[in-house]
Amino acid sequence: MSTVLESPTTQNPTASRSGQRLQQRMAAARLSFTWLGVRKTLTAEQKAQAAETFGAQDSFLSAGKKLLDTSHPAFREVTAVRGQIQSYFRHVSLPYPEPGIRLIRQDQLSTFSDQLCQYRNQLTESVRELDYRYGELQSAARRRLGTLYNSADYPDSLLGLFSVDWDFPSVEPPDYLRQISPELYEQEQARVVARFEEAVQLAEEAFTAELTKLVSHLAERISGVSDGKPKIFRDTAVTNLHEFFERFRTLSVRSDTDLERLVDQAQQLLQGIEPQTLRHNQSSRQQLAGQLAAVQSSLDGLMVDRPRRNLIRPTRHKETTN
Repeated sequence: MSTVLESPTTQNPTASRSGQRLQQRMAAARLSFTWLGVRKTLTAEQKAQAAETFGAQDSFLSAGKKLLDTSHPAFREVTAVRGQIQSYFRHVSLPYPEPGIRLIRQDQLSTFSDQLCQYRNQLTESVRELDYRYGELQSAARRRLGTLYNSADYPDSLLGLFSVDWDFPSVEPPDYLRQISPELYEQEQARVVARFEEAVQLAEEAFTAELTKLVSHLAERISGVSDGKPKIFRDTAVTNLHEFFERFRTLSVRSDTDLERLVDQAQQLLQGIEPQTLRHNQSSRQQLAGQLAAVQSSLDGLMVDRPRRNLIRPTRHKETTN
């Protein structure tokens, strides 16, 4: 079964051009993590003992214990790698209306897999360091948990208990369905078209919300004062916008001309603008702040006025790891 999305142009004439382009150019991708749980519910006896302390009924009490100190630097490093992986996945993909799945450009699949392999190696190294400090973490847990400590709660090693995997699931109806039931196959095709139409809407909303947040933040930082002095802002207030412009050009399906116009406008305003210039040139700050305020006002109107598509998401019962 192919994971690359097939062209709907001839099969689904009712699909919008934006939905068609999205379905033609993108592939579905999914991340999954294996991750050691660090919390454990107390036994019935322990819960009854805790309830007795407060004069409560144990059936109305929920109690658990934390097995390891997740604030330990070695554990935080492992968690940080997971955060980097998730952030990268969101950065290079578009939302799709199915839990755990996002859309990647087909011509970026190899780059995506290569980058995740690097992150996987980084995660492996971080877990190896955490395992080296595992005895230290267990000793700390023994001291902090007191009689709640149970050595049986702890595996012999942490190696292999943290990992990341990815795959490219097919979101198209299977070919065999065409032979078994052409009518059901057509229904499934219509469902896929509806999902990609919704994916277009989700992408528009995500881009609009992100641009609004970035423009609002920069405008606030360069227009406001604190203790009579211009507010201090980080370089990322500017560089994050430049990164947004690049990602928008890479991932946008050109579905919203109003949004494209506002992205162009914001990009032109920041053309050649460096953070240092804004810090030391009050006139440039004030001028840019006023221009960004106009863009922000238009974005606010766009978020309010955008029509909502009447799309129904089918109910699904399955467990996914995002």
